Amino acid sequence: MIVIHASFPIDSDSRDEALDLIEDLVSESQQEDGIIDYRAATDVTDPNVVRFFEQYEDEEAFVAHTQTDHFQELEAALPELLAGEPEVTKFDVDSAEELEL
Repeated sequence: MIVIHASFPIDSDSRDEALDLIEDLVSESQQEDGIIDYRAATDVTDPNVVRFFEQYEDEEAFVAHTQTDHFQELEAALPELLAGEPEVTKFDVDSAEELEL
């Protein structure tokens, strides 16, 4: 399984446009084959930071996602939307289990 955690600092003047694009990206991405989970949320301490949590069955599903129109649309718009450098971390996970609290 591939897990991506990404953090995007969004320019406050572009926040509404960015959130519209992100909402479309999440909605479309959740329908893709090979995606286990795909979510985005604003940070509780800084509403201009959007964090992505993505889970893919494998590398092939991740690569296929990066080739979709909805991913490409957001990627092309990012230079105008960002207030700083995004941070993206990719994890290759051999196993995972749900924990009970």
